[in-house]
Amino acid sequence: MAIRTIRIARRSLAGLAMAALARAQEVPVDFLCPMDPDVRSKTPGKCPRCGMKLEAGLPEPSEYLMRLTLNPKVPRLGAPAILELQIFDPIKRQPVHQFLEIHEKLFHLFLISADLESFAHEHPEAAPNADGVFRLKYTFPKPGEYRLLADFFPQGGTPQLISRSFFVAGGRTPVKPLKVDLDSKQGANMRVQLVTEPQQPLAGKKTLLFFQIAPHEGLEPLLGAWGHLLAASNDLIDLIHGHPEFADPGPRIQFNVIFPRPGIHRVWVQFQNKGVINTVAFNVPVTELR
Repeated sequence: MAIRTIRIARRSLAGLAMAALARAQEVPVDFLCPMDPDVRSKTPGKCPRCGMKLEAGLPEPSEYLMRLTLNPKVPRLGAPAILELQIFDPIKRQPVHQFLEIHEKLFHLFLISADLESFAHEHPEAAPNADGVFRLKYTFPKPGEYRLLADFFPQGGTPQLISRSFFVAGGRTPVKPLKVDLDSKQGANMRVQLVTEPQQPLAGKKTLLFFQIAPHEGLEPLLGAWGHLLAASNDLIDLIHGHPEFADPGPRIQFNVIFPRPGIHRVWVQFQNKGVINTVAFNVPVTELR
């Protein structure tokens, strides 16, 4: 009787497992964007915001390791320097060799001076015959401290944002507190105006950034997106890289940002108009949530 009871229990468990599997197969799988996980679809396809392939499942986020090598070790003002960036798996501690494209490039690199006046959006190239090394030749326009932000997507992992700090010889650039600056800006061949919602952004809450561009008729995708945004806190601790919320090439382009701390943040935005990249910056005040 006892043996028979055990057998009945086993059959019941097997039946439950089969039923659960059948139910799981009936439930549609959500496909989501690795860069914008809130973009979901019931069918395969591409993200309308960034153009990346939607994935049926993503691994748990884990921070990869990055080695930054400078040649010379301390770059000099006005002289070319070589930056080498090598990525390592966080578990195996081995160099990563395979990367997925993010906005048409394998590697995005932002370089920002401590006074927040110098800004560059670069794309290091994979070094030939190197062990997963990306290399960039760059001439720094200012001395002093710089903050670097690397944006890449290792195959088998999740999109990464890793920052580093270093110094450029030739003196120090005075760092002054930012002042609020929301005035419209003239780029290379377009004018950009910023409106925020709420009018007074709050730390830890979503802020909608609406950029009104004129003229907009010549607006073109820039690296697979209608725009690119980088926000930095006054002390360069908080760095945010974002893209438009909607795939809308109209005259008003929306970005959604959550500023983590109060204070004035420098916000750079880039648009391409008739083959010309426009880069403008605003100083956005963020207050503490009470």
